[in-house]
Amino acid sequence: MTEGNLWEEACRVIPGGVNSPVRAFGGVGGTPIFMKRADGAYMFDNDDNKYVDFVLSFGPMILGHNPPQVIDALKEQLTRGLSFGACTGAEVKLAEIILSQVKGMDMVRLVNSGTEATMSAIRVARGYTKRDKIVKFRGCYHGHGDSFLIQAGSGALTHGTPSSLGVTAGVAADTLVVDYNDLEGVKNLFNEQGSSIAAVIVEPVAGNMGVVTPAEGFLECLRELCTKFGSVLIFDEVMTGFRLSNNGATGIFKVQPDMVTLGKIVGGGMPLAAYSGRKEIMQVVSPLGGVYQAGTLSGNPMAVAAGIAQMQLLLEVDPWAELERRGKRFAEKIRAAAKEFNLPVQVNQIGSMFTVFFSDRPVVDTTTALACDSKMFAKFFHGMLERGVYFPPSQYETAFLSIKHTDELLDDVVEKIREVFKTL
Repeated sequence: MTEGNLWEEACRVIPGGVNSPVRAFGGVGGTPIFMKRADGAYMFDNDDNKYVDFVLSFGPMILGHNPPQVIDALKEQLTRGLSFGACTGAEVKLAEIILSQVKGMDMVRLVNSGTEATMSAIRVARGYTKRDKIVKFRGCYHGHGDSFLIQAGSGALTHGTPSSLGVTAGVAADTLVVDYNDLEGVKNLFNEQGSSIAAVIVEPVAGNMGVVTPAEGFLECLRELCTKFGSVLIFDEVMTGFRLSNNGATGIFKVQPDMVTLGKIVGGGMPLAAYSGRKEIMQVVSPLGGVYQAGTLSGNPMAVAAGIAQMQLLLEVDPWAELERRGKRFAEKIRAAAKEFNLPVQVNQIGSMFTVFFSDRPVVDTTTALACDSKMFAKFFHGMLERGVYFPPSQYETAFLSIKHTDELLDDVVEKIREVFKTL
């Protein structure tokens, strides 16, 4: 089928034509592209057009698409079986690899998705503290669990309101929302309701309003408040885990959470995620404790095989310093191109994560992110797509580099960016 026919058929049999909303190109307009295969730094669509890929499955492909070691591990497991519904030694091995790197965590439970990891983490935190309320930050995304699909109310200390049909007011009442990087707001919230707060969940580097790094003292403030009020500090590192360092954002910012959720990279591109924590917290999880969480495909042998192979290769390659160098160099060249054409562009970058914002002021929180020119971004997106470069189809998503994105390839992309900037 051609691209056009595929889209028509997809819209007939799948809600909105997509199985995850950002793929619908709602933020940039136009018709989504259907991908058929990928290799290294590239993807190929159904008509065999080639694209430099900065989406990388929204994060997992830090080694590029189809690393031979991961593919070989999957082929080997394929001969042994797809799923057992029983314990495997491979689950233990992957858990040990994760815990050897994610400092401060004593135990880890494997699940199937980032959403499942974050949903489970807040349930565990509530069970551990015997409190109901959680704090999340506007602009951070923690999956599509009911407790997370909440937007800010009319004031800093008000309960949130549902941001999705199907989320009840009762669930929303237990979710408190503050702006990301708002130190005073979160202090006021804890002074008002700290004794009822089970957990604070935060992306240590926000990635779902585009890349926004934590303000000086923000993560430290969260640590101090959670310690003072007996709340559980959860770092959602589904995106940043093993992408910014071997210990994720935790290792970069030197702030120790009580729990860490992981996903994307730990599954090697397969559906696998995890939540981890201190021993006394994780021991409330069934069958040890009274917090129930289960999954038929949790620790699936195929996903675990891919995860082990990717993690072993990643730790062997140790790519993080080099990816930071490439990411910083690339961001500087994009800024220089924007300056050449007098365009209001901000490039937020940390490690191999970056976002090109169309704004004349720094993007440091939700307010400044939402003030960006999304129409200008849409023109940029389609201009790059026409030149064979695939950016995330939204102003508010993170772009990623892999070890396959060489300086030479990135320099070629910069020239294409210059071509597009010239037309804006």
